[in-house]
Amino acid sequence: MMLFADIEFDKELFSAANKLRGRIAPSEYKNYVLPLLFLKFLSLKHEHRKMEILEKIEDKSEDKKDKKEIQKVLENKAEYTKVNVFYIPQEASWEYLLENADSESIKELIDNAMTILESEYDELKDALPKIYKNSNIPNEVVSDIIKLFSQEIFSTHNGRNVDLLGRVYEYFISNFASTEGNRGGEFFTPSSIVKLLVAMLEPIKGTVYDPACGTGGMFIQSNKYSENSENLTFIGQEQNELTIKLAKMNGILHGIFPKIKQGDTLLNDQFPDLKAETVISNPPFNMKDWGAERLSLDDRRLIGPVTNSNANYMWIQHFLHHLKDGGLAGFVIANGALTSNQAAEKSVRKYLVNNDYVDCVVQLPEKMFFGTGIPSALIFLSKNRDGSNNHARREKEILFINASSLGTLVNKKSRIFSEDEVKTIADIYHSFKFYNNEAYSESGFYSKVHIDEIIEKEYKITPSLYTGIKEESENEIGFNQVVEEYKLLLEEQFKQSHKLQMKILKNLEDLL
Repeated sequence: MMLFADIEFDKELFSAANKLRGRIAPSEYKNYVLPLLFLKFLSLKHEHRKMEILEKIEDKSEDKKDKKEIQKVLENKAEYTKVNVFYIPQEASWEYLLENADSESIKELIDNAMTILESEYDELKDALPKIYKNSNIPNEVVSDIIKLFSQEIFSTHNGRNVDLLGRVYEYFISNFASTEGNRGGEFFTPSSIVKLLVAMLEPIKGTVYDPACGTGGMFIQSNKYSENSENLTFIGQEQNELTIKLAKMNGILHGIFPKIKQGDTLLNDQFPDLKAETVISNPPFNMKDWGAERLSLDDRRLIGPVTNSNANYMWIQHFLHHLKDGGLAGFVIANGALTSNQAAEKSVRKYLVNNDYVDCVVQLPEKMFFGTGIPSALIFLSKNRDGSNNHARREKEILFINASSLGTLVNKKSRIFSEDEVKTIADIYHSFKFYNNEAYSESGFYSKVHIDEIIEKEYKITPSLYTGIKEESENEIGFNQVVEEYKLLLEEQFKQSHKLQMKILKNLEDLL
């Protein structure tokens, strides 16, 4: 199983990064590569739509139409925008950039393409970075990357069925910028976690809100889950301006236009009156000194005290506040939040349990996030546990799922869930949410627990406390461990071999 099985051009991305090596910091690679890929796929969508229009003209026409008349139809902007495709003016097209790739002004032409697109479409305003002209990247390097992205492998990928920019972003984080995977406790959400959250939440209609939206991966997967039904509205907040631009580009590539505002979510909530059907997020883990003292005591989001030593429970209070009656929230949290005895945090956890908001907790395996070994979990809060809206009554009961033994190591530092595992976990939760049968447990995996038992355990909500331990024979454990170790060793050797090949090729190029 490959970590990046949903993109087929990882070797080309490695080559693009190799061209940037020594010019800019590895953590900056994505900032220059992703906008170029965006332009490439925006133009590709334009060309696909252009061919569709041409085919319709030919099918409907008994006689040959005048070339000028055909050209007029092909240049009709409305023919593109009505199917959520941008009409791309010539000087903003990938074809134009490729034709001028060897020009001394190529970096300026790229920035100009961004400016043209922003002036043409309100949806793109302030979304595209004009960073190439003033960069210290040589023209020939930019030219090489444009030519690289013009290869056939990029032209055959329509970018529609996968969170393309998110996956490329993930690729650069994991391969070239280990510190970028962790920005002050903030960890990029791998695709299998995004898929699991969305599969369990089942966003079909209404507002999907992510107050720490990053590159918009939660929005892309939610839209895919709803089969692009256009019944979802996407709202998010993000502190980093460049990340917002990437999120907007990501959304546009998939035909959605998320409303994202910049700001510190906890201290400067940009959507104070928002109530969403679905809240989904991977907030920064264990944020210290986040500014709790600046929070007003009458802040409407508060259901209990907060502490400046850790922002986890402020995030949880924020999620609950923005959840609409009948809605469902699902989010990633550090495992420590499930058992914390810190007075303020435990007080909020008691409130959530006693007032029947906690619906399900999923314990995740280790090594699910790039750049951190912090154990993590998923918590689902519900404002629909009374049996309404075709849901089962789940009052005073919480479902615990221990998925810590699932997933597959794809290298020494990263583990992912398979599609089958995502479906299995989601099905267990959906069965609880919609049917809630009497006997509902599997030793070591999942268990439905009455809150009286949770109160006895001092409101600790770690799944393994309630699911028990799965029994495995010594032979099974030993065999699995050996296979896993050999698999990792072989993959590491393949990776080193690839790096050596690239280094040899680079040395040969330098000799020419």
